[in-house]
Amino acid sequence: MKEIKEVATFLEQKNYQQAAKLLKQLQKEHPQNLWVQLYIGRWYEEINKLESAEKFYRKLLKDATNPQVVAQARQGLQRIETIEKKHQQQAIATAKSDPKNTEPGLLIIEAISKENKQEAAKNLARIMKIDPYTARMQLQSRGWRIYRLGAIGELKIYGEEMLKAGIPVFWAKISDIEKINIFRVQYFQSISSSEASIVCLNEQDQMGSLNFQWSEVVDKVEGLLPIFMNAMDYDPRRRSEKIRHKQMTQDYANILDLHLSRRRSIIRFCDQNYQYQKGITSKVQTQDESLLTLKTTNRSKWNDLVNMINPKLAKVTTWSDFTSFGEVASRDYTQLLSRLKYYIDISRKIETMWDPAFHLYSTLVFLKN
Repeated sequence: MKEIKEVATFLEQKNYQQAAKLLKQLQKEHPQNLWVQLYIGRWYEEINKLESAEKFYRKLLKDATNPQVVAQARQGLQRIETIEKKHQQQAIATAKSDPKNTEPGLLIIEAISKENKQEAAKNLARIMKIDPYTARMQLQSRGWRIYRLGAIGELKIYGEEMLKAGIPVFWAKISDIEKINIFRVQYFQSISSSEASIVCLNEQDQMGSLNFQWSEVVDKVEGLLPIFMNAMDYDPRRRSEKIRHKQMTQDYANILDLHLSRRRSIIRFCDQNYQYQKGITSKVQTQDESLLTLKTTNRSKWNDLVNMINPKLAKVTTWSDFTSFGEVASRDYTQLLSRLKYYIDISRKIETMWDPAFHLYSTLVFLKN
C-alpha cells in the first residue's frame, strides 16, 4: 500500500501532523488493515504516548497472522520496554540524589479483584520487569501484602507507575511509623456516649490517664495473635523419629486498636493485659446498658468490653483483614519486624513475629488514611 510508505516517510521526517492526517484517512477507509494498525502504533510510539502504542502492538500480536506485522509489533514492544526501563532508571537516580528519598520504607499492594487480576499481573510484570506468572502470584484477592522494601524515593517511583496502571498500592516511611504514639489501655476510668477516659501506659511504660471524644476515632483495627506452645507429635507411620517436637497454636490473643488521627495516636486494647477488675465494671452502673459484666473467662469479659465500645463507633471503619497480612509478614519479613518497637504486652513462652506484624499493619492503616 503506497500510503503506508508515505506514513513511514512522514514518521522518519518527524512530520507527525501529516502522518496523523494520513493515518486517520486510512483507518476510515481500511479499518481492518493490519499495516494501518501497526503504523498507528508506531505514530503513538513516536509522539511518546507509549501506553497507547503498547495497546496497538499487543492487539496485533493477538490478532495478526502476517509474520512481518507480528515481527514489527514485537520489535515495537521491545523498544517501548527499553524506553520505559530507561525512564524508570533515570527517575530512580534523580529521586535517590535527594537525601530525603533515601529513607527506608515499604511498598504495599492492596487487594485486587479476580476480574482485574490478569490485567494487573500483566502491568506489574511490565513495570517490575518480571514474568507474568510471578507477577500474578504476588497479587492477592484479599488483604494487603508487603511488596518491596527499600529507599522511599525508589518505592514511590514504582508505586506511582503501579497506580497509573490500575494496581492499588501505597508506600510509607519507617520513620513515619515510629512517630505514631501508642497508648496501651489498662482500663476505662469513665465512659459516656460522647467521650471516655482511660488509664494507660505510654511508650516509656509510664502510667497516666487520657481523655478522648469518640468522634476523634477514625479507624478501628482488630486482630487475633496466635499464642504458640511446644507439643509432642507422635506418628507410628514414620520409620524414624516417631515422636517429634512440634509448635502448635494453643490460643489466640485479641487485640483492638483505635486510631486518633489528629493526635497521631493509637489507643491499644489487648485481652491479655486489660484489667477487667478495675474502672468501669458491672459493679459501677451508669446509664450505659452495655457495661462489662462479671464472668469467669477473659474471653467473655473481652466480648463484653468490645460490645461496650462498638456502639460508640458504629460509623467507624473496622479493619479486620490482618491475618493474611500477618501470615506473610511474620514469615518473610522477620528482619524488618525484629527492628520494630511494637508495644504489645503478651506473656509468651515462644517468641513470634506476629506481634510486631500486627503493630506494622495497624500503623500502615493509620498512615494510609
